[in-house]
Amino acid sequence: MRNLFEHPLFIVVLLALVAVLFGGKRLPEAARGLGRSMRIFKSEIKQMHDEDEERDRAKQPVEGRVVEGPAAPRQEAPDATEQRDQRA
Repeated sequence: MRNLFEHPLFIVVLLALVAVLFGGKRLPEAARGLGRSMRIFKSEIKQMHDEDEERDRAKQPVEGRVVEGPAAPRQEAPDATEQRDQRA
């Protein structure tokens, strides 16, 4: 079976038929609506890809060095002998 879109004349006839069926007023509105729909679709697909990449990055092990936060002053626990001296 032949490809229907091989001949340029077929495309011209198809476009003329669409113009006659929908009329001159509705074609720009239909094209605008189709453009909006395509833009929304593309943004949703991009968002899905971004979420997948983010999820994949979260699953991968993180390589690097361990960084400790600001050091808090340590309070050492008193020895047992100091505790006995304080009780007496």
